[in-house]
Amino acid sequence: MLAFDKPAGVPVAADRAAAAREPLMERVRARYGAEVANVHRLDSAASGVLLCAKAKTALDFLSGQFQSKTADKRYLALVAVLPVERAMPVLAALRTAEGGLPDSFTVDLPLVDDRDAPGRLRVGKGRGSRECTTEFRVLERFEPFAWLEVRPVTGRPQQLRIHLAAMGAPVLNDLLFGDPTVRLLLSDLKRGYKGRDEEKPLLARLALHAHELTVRHPTTREPVTLRAPLPEDFEIALKYLRKFSGGRRR
Repeated sequence: MLAFDKPAGVPVAADRAAAAREPLMERVRARYGAEVANVHRLDSAASGVLLCAKAKTALDFLSGQFQSKTADKRYLALVAVLPVERAMPVLAALRTAEGGLPDSFTVDLPLVDDRDAPGRLRVGKGRGSRECTTEFRVLERFEPFAWLEVRPVTGRPQQLRIHLAAMGAPVLNDLLFGDPTVRLLLSDLKRGYKGRDEEKPLLARLALHAHELTVRHPTTREPVTLRAPLPEDFEIALKYLRKFSGGRRR
């Protein structure tokens, strides 16, 4: 096996949406050999653990764990908790009486191809729909933001982002499914902040990080857990949220 901590903005494979960036797998194969294959995918805009196999037998064994839903994937996400009216009616009942997110919740909504946006998915039933389940746990609250641990039970493209948007709590800086008007600015957290005219967001990219992946090793069959440390921009954003917003941790 080979595992990489993929930077945000780097596509795993050739991607029309990120055509200007060299795909990670092209660089991997150039260095480690053409037989290396990625076991799963990450959104180009996300960062974190990406697992590869060095041989066909390993690829088959590892891929089987993703297909059977026995690979345990854990993401971390900073979300913007929007008014409950922004949640899909079928999910609005999951929100708390105050309109926030419950300590833990599960979104089970099927996804279909979005005919109006090729390459994207949307919530929908009917022909071609695929079951899709995601589990969420709130780690910290920084109204109107929340820091979540996310566990995808299924592995559909974009499912975490779509399910959170359907809950009315899209991933911060999600250009496809989020609210472009919501930004994380120090001036909104710190009283008396100067320099608003030249201010940049504390976190300027998709706030989604593939933090942890547990699989059984293709040779030993023993569990192996791979972790990608939290990127520096996440650490900085959380530091200021904890310092100035009075966040509550679980």
